[in-house]
Amino acid sequence: MHPRRRFFRFSPFITKPGRKGVFFLMSVRIGLVILALGVSGVDSLAEEPSPPSPERSRELIRMVRQDCGSCHGLTLRGGLGSALLPEALRDKSPAGLKYTILLGRPGTAMPPWQPFLSEAEADWIVMQLLHGFPEESR
Repeated sequence: MHPRRRFFRFSPFITKPGRKGVFFLMSVRIGLVILALGVSGVDSLAEEPSPPSPERSRELIRMVRQDCGSCHGLTLRGGLGSALLPEALRDKSPAGLKYTILLGRPGTAMPPWQPFLSEAEADWIVMQLLHGFPEESR
């Protein structure tokens, strides 16, 4: 006699480790949250975020150009990751971009940057990306 597994078999909240691993469900949930934020019109970037200090701005520009650029290309034209130029991001919601930066994309090479950035700094980065990211000063 086989045990009944009707709840476990069809439950969207329980996954068996498989080809996509256990992070698949988490990435779906995060994707739905990002989609909901973008679709619902919740836009935390309605006004220009206050700029960080000049020293922190230089650090953030260097981080985006070097760390993000290692996947998105040093000129941000794309590479392993997609392009981060204004024309490539035009159809993306600022809130979705912000949460992609902060939370990453599980199951992909995009890591979460939340341990290194505040929400205000992520807002600033998104606004800079949407307007054309500044060059790194030496």
